[in-house]
Amino acid sequence: MLDLFFKEVIIKIPLKQAYLFLIINLFMTKIAIIKTGGKQYKVKQGQTIKIEKLGAEIGDKVKFDTLMVASSDGEELNLGKPSLGEQVEGKVLELGKSKKVTVVKYKRKTRYKRTLGHKQPFTKVEITSIA
Repeated sequence: MLDLFFKEVIIKIPLKQAYLFLIINLFMTKIAIIKTGGKQYKVKQGQTIKIEKLGAEIGDKVKFDTLMVASSDGEELNLGKPSLGEQVEGKVLELGKSKKVTVVKYKRKTRYKRTLGHKQPFTKVEITSIA
């Protein structure tokens, strides 16, 4: 027997049925395409993504502009023209800076060389729900 937690209810089912149940729920998730920071991301519930810096603190809930929502089996598809509104919600997990990128300016024969560094700020977000 295996205890499964499904929609706030604990279900006790035999092991063979449990595997079937898990496989069905794995493929019945919704996927969405969101737009943030000038980029588009394909996300599903429970996924963690690194995006451009948002003006939010750790633990805050954020909503994303949603372009498309579909079931993973392809039967249901909602396409925005141009947008569906804010249907995807996430939770901020981390704020930080990525690895340093070195930029070098150089001109030959003039003794001119400049070295700059840049660390791009990011926000790590976990997708909590797709409407």
